[in-house]
Amino acid sequence: MVSTSKIKSVDFFRKIPRDLTEASLSGAGLSIIAAFAMIFLFGMELNDYMTVSSSTSVVIDKSSDGDFLRIDFDMSFPALSCEFASIDVSDVLGTNRLNITKTVRKYSIDPNLNPTGSEFRSGPTAKPIKHDEEVDEEYGEGSVVLNAKNFDRISHQHAILVVNFFAPWCYWSNRLKPSWEKAAKIIRERYDPEIDGRILMGKVDCTEETDLCRRYFLDKVCRNHIQGYPSIRIFRKGSDVRDDHGHHDHESYYGDRDTDSLVKTMEELVAPISLQSQKDSGSLHNETKDDTKRPAPLAGGCKIEGFVRVKKVPGNLIISARSASHSFDASQMNMSHVISHFSFGKKISPREMSDMKRVLPYLGGSYDRLTGLSYISNPSDSNANVTIEHYLQVVKTEVMTRSYKLVEEYEYTAHSSLVHSLHIPAAKFHFELSPMQVLITENSKSFSHFITNLCAIIGGVFTVAGILDSILHNTVRLMKKVELGKNF
Repeated sequence: MVSTSKIKSVDFFRKIPRDLTEASLSGAGLSIIAAFAMIFLFGMELNDYMTVSSSTSVVIDKSSDGDFLRIDFDMSFPALSCEFASIDVSDVLGTNRLNITKTVRKYSIDPNLNPTGSEFRSGPTAKPIKHDEEVDEEYGEGSVVLNAKNFDRISHQHAILVVNFFAPWCYWSNRLKPSWEKAAKIIRERYDPEIDGRILMGKVDCTEETDLCRRYFLDKVCRNHIQGYPSIRIFRKGSDVRDDHGHHDHESYYGDRDTDSLVKTMEELVAPISLQSQKDSGSLHNETKDDTKRPAPLAGGCKIEGFVRVKKVPGNLIISARSASHSFDASQMNMSHVISHFSFGKKISPREMSDMKRVLPYLGGSYDRLTGLSYISNPSDSNANVTIEHYLQVVKTEVMTRSYKLVEEYEYTAHSSLVHSLHIPAAKFHFELSPMQVLITENSKSFSHFITNLCAIIGGVFTVAGILDSILHNTVRLMKKVELGKNF
């Protein structure tokens, strides 16, 4: 067996008997200073160990989401009716998608940008509107001319009032005019307003009766609720007046505009209403199931939200008034809008955003740069035909966290401008994606490296303090010897 004395011989830390050691005031002071130095350096090292370090590199974009990019948006247009609001996408490769509806929702909004009801349904727009092929010059004037003075009185005299809001300069209004007047004449003969009174067809010239065409509009900043010409509205007696503003709730007609179709539609509107009930009640409402007749927007503004998928090439997202069978007065259109949200790529969860900001605290500020911004074009003569354009430079950022979790984000810069145009005003978002991406890697520090540095701190401070104590002690002894030598 190995004796205890032999084991003790390998001791690196041999002890000096306490009786042979001497405590000094200077040594105590240095010990206290050394202890504080150790605590301070330990805190610094621990903070460095806990601090996240990262490395940044720029690489070619090899995204996992393929060749397409998602754009999410939530915008409010106080002066654009949901009836005509269209979301279009185009790019440099020739892609041109018009009036996207599958992934987009529209809501009529009041002047405070609050929705006034449920989602506005545009309905199918696949087939073109049919008009009379031959124009009969002897059609006569069958519809009643309506104006601000007689509109309320006439609308309350008939169970149903069907009105054509038109503009004389409008191509589609002029195509509708012959068939509208012929249909109105036929309906007048079948349902004499003086004897029957269940239905009447009228017309309003919006270039002459501008206030009447704005009548159902609530926001003073915007221009006109009747934004497309011709607009055919169906007003129903009894349930068509709102007590809060005195405005009419009504329906829009989107069907064919030839004489036969118009007459058939008027007959369908009258059919559920008996002549006796019209005379007795005067308060009737017929729910229409035909898709050619749908509720008209309750207000002149529209909230548009949803998403579109675009190719990863320079392109455009355009919001404007669009219709294949209506005309628009460009000088009266106002594309002012408020952006509640506009971002590229998939939505980032709060937890993922927290991970990203842990790596780079300033990251994430460009994720939704347009949020909360308003772009207002005053509807004055000097600002007519104004298109609002946004130029967006998009770059992808990937963050690899310490847990090897990949977080992706698209950031962009935005520059906006108001441009005068001869065409119908629009809100345009021009986006251009960078072929490069920023890769940020979160670097974790080794625990063994932390322990090594900790030992180095303790040993180093202890050694330095020992050296200083030895120098100080020897210096004091030397000075005492010199002083004793002088005395002798």
